[in-house]
Amino acid sequence: MVLSINLAVLLAVIIVLRLRRRTEARKRSDEQLTVLIVLVFGVLVAPTAFGQGILNVAGQLASGITQAGR
Repeated sequence: MVLSINLAVLLAVIIVLRLRRRTEARKRSDEQLTVLIVLVFGVLVAPTAFGQGILNVAGQLASGITQAGR
């Protein structure tokens, strides 16, 4: 568990650094690599308490949006 959290933090830093770059400067393969990194980050964070908290907030947000649309 500790290893996955540390790796998740490292991936979060890499994601932030990659997303700060200008969109015009990116190649298609560069964008695909960013998507892959984000997916791995999601898999690592999902089983943690932080990931469960994000899931709960996203679920409540989606429920609120659904209720507001009715």
